[in-house]
Amino acid sequence: MPDRIVPTAPKGGPAALTAVLDDVLRTGAALAAADVARTRALAAAGHLALDVMADQRATARAADLALREVASEIAAAENLSDRTVQTQIGRAMTLVDHYPHTLAAWEAGAITRPHVHAIVDIGTPLPAEARTEFDLLAVATAQTLSPGRLRARLAMLAERLHPTTITERHHRGRDTRCVRIVTGHDGMSDLIATLPTVLAVGIYDRLTQQSRAIIDTRTGITAALTDAPDDGAGSAHPTAGTETVRRNAQSTTTAATLTDERTTAHLRADILTDLLLTAAPTADPTRTDDGPGTLGTIRARIQVIVPALTMLKPGAENTDPAELVGHGPLDATTARTLAEATTLPWDRVITHPLTGAVLHTDTYHRTTAIDRHLRARDRTCRFPGCTTPATRCDVDHTHDHAHGGKTTHTNLAHLCQRHHTQKHLTRWQVKQLPDEVLKWTSPTGRTYTDEPLPYSPATRFLPDDPPPPDPEQGTPPF
Repeated sequence: MPDRIVPTAPKGGPAALTAVLDDVLRTGAALAAADVARTRALAAAGHLALDVMADQRATARAADLALREVASEIAAAENLSDRTVQTQIGRAMTLVDHYPHTLAAWEAGAITRPHVHAIVDIGTPLPAEARTEFDLLAVATAQTLSPGRLRARLAMLAERLHPTTITERHHRGRDTRCVRIVTGHDGMSDLIATLPTVLAVGIYDRLTQQSRAIIDTRTGITAALTDAPDDGAGSAHPTAGTETVRRNAQSTTTAATLTDERTTAHLRADILTDLLLTAAPTADPTRTDDGPGTLGTIRARIQVIVPALTMLKPGAENTDPAELVGHGPLDATTARTLAEATTLPWDRVITHPLTGAVLHTDTYHRTTAIDRHLRARDRTCRFPGCTTPATRCDVDHTHDHAHGGKTTHTNLAHLCQRHHTQKHLTRWQVKQLPDEVLKWTSPTGRTYTDEPLPYSPATRFLPDDPPPPDPEQGTPPF
């Protein structure tokens, strides 16, 4: 029996640990106070935007544009996405207007930010008249529970305060179903589908069953090969049935099957990908007869930039990696596979060897040259901080065509629908400078520039080698 290991006390003993704990609590309280101060400031910014609309006959669209205008001002000053800031403003206004007790408890250090997020998330579906009571009871409950345990308690509390049934709310909740993508690290992303729970659980269960079927088939083939006797010493007179089993197993086994080591989690992801990218939906309203409709012919569309040197020397891809526009670097193997497999034309982008600026684009296929140039130059929406790929953006005349703006690459830029609308319907203004830099002017008069992201230069200069030591000077002391 091994000797019992007795943990040693940390250096300094309880007094040192107490001091560290005091520091943690003190800094946590300071951060909470700062977070609450920012929350109040963001809420004030949101109320300011809505107050501007008070004297007008405000509509939901006008109110959104007013908030968007203010959010863009703050986002540009902080180098953030205006969508992110607008979400923060909306959350801050909700917290200040509907959860004053929660905000006060957070400011006093009685609860933490995760507690606040749990209270707001679970209280949001409640009608406004029920939130006051929920706010008071939630704070009293939160002070003795961790955020994880708090969510379960709050869910039950909110259910008791809700004036409608779960069935009624589910019918309304179905309108929130959607699919969204969250870009991750190392070329991976989360594809998130918001669905009715019963369908989500059913999809997950089906993927699990399909994954296990593949694993069972893989295991069964391996077992059949292992159990089948040899032609020699293993079985001098194999039966006809054994020979049939062995031949069938060998004929249906491939090298990929034998070397497949994917886990259930891997298989779920791979099967889901195959189903979504290759299968035609059965409920296709575009079908006009017994044949397939047009939904099955729709294919995924992405924009990829692959440097020539990365294609030729994949081992040096970190120097100038391929890029999935709007999402980040792409590994060389995937880029090479896409380049070899796609039937769509690739645009060749000729860049300046030092600055990386786009000089020329060409292709063997007949397409609009100016669109190719803009797609290669902009890559994303040209509003500061926006990462929407150019393939999902509008090509906008910086100086309106109706007012004499020319249709040239020096007066055109990609803008996503959000910022295209903002350019025309808010006080934000934009001007394209001679070097194709967009100069945005905010409602407060501040200016922000958005430059075309240059490609990596083809020529790189290395520092000169240090001169050889002078023998007459002797060996340097360092």
